[in-house]
Amino acid sequence: LKLSVPRAFSTKTPPDSTKTFQTPTRIMASTALRTFASASRVAGARRFSSGSFKAWLVDSEKGKLKSRSITEFASLSDLPRQDPDATVTVNVKYSTLNYKDAMIIKGVHGVCKGFPIVPGIDFSGVVEKSDSPMWKEGDEVVLTGNKCGQFFDGGFSEKCRVQAEWLVKKPDTFSLEDCMTIGTAGFTAMQMVSHLEAYGGMKPNGGDVLVTGAGGGVGGMAIAILSDLGYNVVASTSRTDELGDYLKSLGASKIIGRLEGDGRKRPLQDQKFGFVVDTVGGPTLSTALAQTKHMGSVAAVGVAAGGVLDTTVYPFVLRGVRLLGVDSTLPWNVEGFDADKNIWEQYRQERLTVWERLGKELPKSALPLTQSGVISMDEIPDKCEELLKGQVRGRCVVKVQ
Repeated sequence: LKLSVPRAFSTKTPPDSTKTFQTPTRIMASTALRTFASASRVAGARRFSSGSFKAWLVDSEKGKLKSRSITEFASLSDLPRQDPDATVTVNVKYSTLNYKDAMIIKGVHGVCKGFPIVPGIDFSGVVEKSDSPMWKEGDEVVLTGNKCGQFFDGGFSEKCRVQAEWLVKKPDTFSLEDCMTIGTAGFTAMQMVSHLEAYGGMKPNGGDVLVTGAGGGVGGMAIAILSDLGYNVVASTSRTDELGDYLKSLGASKIIGRLEGDGRKRPLQDQKFGFVVDTVGGPTLSTALAQTKHMGSVAAVGVAAGGVLDTTVYPFVLRGVRLLGVDSTLPWNVEGFDADKNIWEQYRQERLTVWERLGKELPKSALPLTQSGVISMDEIPDKCEELLKGQVRGRCVVKVQ
């Protein structure tokens, strides 16, 4: 609303006057302005008291953070990056901190499609409204991937609207909080195990399985899953003294330091590991490839040590080592990715299968071990700094509501 005050009702003091005179016209204008201001405040209060919600809003330009704050919104349509194909509104209860979230909170470019945006690449919550027959009000659901929090507004918000096919029914064995203790990290860990089994020939009697970045979310979940499935797990971390007992409690049989060396200058080193779950990337991945046994496989998902892979073709052509890239986003109907609905169905089936396996094969005893704590929305920036510095053990859950 906009109020235009005619010149005759101007409340400004004349330039040549030293006093403010309360003329009848001035009193009328002042009364009108006070009445308008009061009405505006009442209207504003009504606007926010009915269905308003809070969300983190981050803006950045050319890699430089411009602003970030918890902002109150009256409607989902007020958020900056809504998906026009979204059909389901979810009351978000929990989210979690991931490496991607931490980079977006800092305003790092290249992780999300653009700014401003609401971060949060995963969440769990309760359906508030559905325009799809797949879901109804009150359903408990989980979301990971699909570029939520990267291409579209994500889970660091009390409400989120997404496509129905992105959601998964909460497994009966887990609570909504449990699902975010698992989150994208646990989903990715199970996905990596599944790919190594299906495409990399991994079997429990095939040799030691190395897990790099073992102190992180994906690493810890991978150790718990692999050990429960009967694999002999070697955990690699730069914090061996600090995390040794923790990693053994998850099921690691041996703890070693961070992989050092040069996988390009020495591409064929001693063959130590039958299979590798790499969550670090960079020099760690190149050294892991050099130490993988003949016909072994490496699943790669991380970039914490860098996005450059400095290696040669020798591990692949002389030892038959297989390098499997894993993308946990599995995008359904997202611009820039496959437009074939049959592919979307394959992605969704994989997502459902991974969550089914998590419900059956992730030991529930691992959840309190891998969860480093539950934080509020206000604490997200500080915890993101710790995460990027490698100071967070396991999974950090965000209580959104």
